[in-house]
Amino acid sequence: MKQIIFITYLLTISMFLKNKICLAQVDLKNEDSMDQINSVSQLRDVLPTDWAYEALKSLVERYGCIVGYTDSNFRGNRALSRYEFATGLNACMQQMKKLIAQSETILREDLETLTRLTQDFETELTANVSKVDNLEGRVAFLEEHQFSPTTKLKGEVIFSPAGVFGSENQADSDESLDEQITLSYRTRLNFDTSFTGKDRLRLRLEFGNFTRLNTATGTDMARLSYDASTDNDVEITDVVYNFPIGEKVKTWIGANGFSTKDMANFHNPLLDSSASGSLSRFNYRNPAVFREGGEQGLGFNIQLNEIVGMDLAYFTGNANNPNPGNGLFNGDYTAFGQLNLEPTDNFNLGLAVAYSYYPGDEVDFSGGVGSDLAKRPFGSVPTAGLRFGLQGNWQVTEKIAVAAWGGYVNAEAKNGLDNNNQASIWNWSANIAFLDLTKEGDMLAFAGGMPPKATYIEGADADKNTSYIIEALYRYPINDNISITPGFYVILNPNHNADNPTIWVGAIRTTFEF
Repeated sequence: MKQIIFITYLLTISMFLKNKICLAQVDLKNEDSMDQINSVSQLRDVLPTDWAYEALKSLVERYGCIVGYTDSNFRGNRALSRYEFATGLNACMQQMKKLIAQSETILREDLETLTRLTQDFETELTANVSKVDNLEGRVAFLEEHQFSPTTKLKGEVIFSPAGVFGSENQADSDESLDEQITLSYRTRLNFDTSFTGKDRLRLRLEFGNFTRLNTATGTDMARLSYDASTDNDVEITDVVYNFPIGEKVKTWIGANGFSTKDMANFHNPLLDSSASGSLSRFNYRNPAVFREGGEQGLGFNIQLNEIVGMDLAYFTGNANNPNPGNGLFNGDYTAFGQLNLEPTDNFNLGLAVAYSYYPGDEVDFSGGVGSDLAKRPFGSVPTAGLRFGLQGNWQVTEKIAVAAWGGYVNAEAKNGLDNNNQASIWNWSANIAFLDLTKEGDMLAFAGGMPPKATYIEGADADKNTSYIIEALYRYPINDNISITPGFYVILNPNHNADNPTIWVGAIRTTFEF
C-alpha cells in the first residue's frame, strides 16, 4: 500500500512539473515539430486556412499581442497580406519579450512556433524596419532568456512473459530443468533536471519483480537484458550529472549507478538498449570492457575533431563506504579509456582499454554473462585485470546494419596461493539488423557469439569446451510509445561444457514509454 501511495505521489508531481513549470532550452534551428508543414514563403497572401494564420492566432490570443480588439480575440475571417501578417508577428515578438523580462512563463511550443514564423516571414519583417529593428537581436534575446531550471519525467515500463526450455539444469546435470512460464515487469522513472539548458542531472527510480533466469538454469548465460530484480521495492539506481566544458568536452559525475553504460559509446546502436535492443544480456554490449561494475566516478567525452573522439573515465564500486579497503581509491576500481573513430557517416569503430582491480568476493570479469571461471578465474581472491575491446558498426544500407565486437581480459591473482598467476578470458559477438521491413521503426535482428570464456588459467583447469549464444528477435512498434519484441535465444554447451544440454530461452518484451 505504501508503494502505491508513493508512486501515485511521484506521478502527481511529474504531471504538475510537466504542465506547470516544464520549460526546455529551445534550439531555434530545430524544426522537427513542423517538418510536415508546407512552407508559406511562396504564398502571396496568408489565408485563414494556412497553418501560419492559425499559429499567429494562437499566439495573439494566448499572450494578448495585438491590442486592436477589445475582446483580445484574433478575428480570423479574412486574408492578410504578408506585410500585415508580419506586423502582427512583430507585435507578438515584442509582447513575448516583455513577458520574459517580467519572468513570466512562455511555453516551449510557442517559442518554436515563433521561430518558424520569423524564418518564413523574414523578408517582410526586415523590410518593416520601423517595427523590427535588429530582428536577430530580439530572437537571440528570446533564446538566451527563455530557459529556467526544468525537471522532466521520462517513464518506461516493461512487461515480459518468458520461459526456459531444456532437458536438464546446468548446475546439476542430474536435475531436470523446470520449464516454467513467468510474467514479470520492470519500471524506470527518470527525473531529468537541467539548470543551464546544456546540462542534465538524472535521478532514476527503478523497481521490478524478475527472478533472474540463471537461478532456474544454473548459468549466467541465460539472463535477460532487462531482468531488474528489486522484489517490487523502489530503488534509486542512478544519480548522474553531466555538463559541457567548452564545445568539445562533456563531463560526467556519478554518485550512484554510474558506469560505462552512462557515458561510453558501445558501437552497437541497434541492440544496446534493454528496452528495445537485444533480449539476451550477452548480446547487449562487450562485457570485456563495458561491464566493469562501476557505481561512482568521473568521466569525460572528448571530441578531438569530426573523426576522432575519446571516452575517459574512472569508476569505483564502493566510494560511499568509509571502511578500510573501500572508498574512492582503496576499493575496487576501473580506469577506462576508448578511442572512437568515425571515418564515414555510416561506419564507426571503438578501441577500448581498461584496468580493473577487485578485492575478494567482488571479482567479476564476465559481467554476469559468462562462465564461473571467466567471472572469477582464481576464486574469491583479490584479482586485477587488463581489459581490451574492439567494437564497431556499419550501416550497410538504409535498411541493413551490422555490428560486431571482440574482447579480451588478462587477469592476474593478487593474493593467496595463486598470487601473480595469469588467466586469459575471451568473448566475441556479431549481429545483423534489417530495418523498416513492414512498418517504419520495426527491426528484425539476428545476433550470436561466444560469451566470456576462460581459455587459460595458470595452475588450474580452464573452461574445457565452448558455448555459443544465438539470438533472433523482431521489434514491432505499435505507436510512438508502445513496442512489442518477441524473440528467443539458444545456448549451446552452456557454461562452456559440452556435457550440458542445450538451453532455449523465449520471451515477449512489451515496452511502454511516456
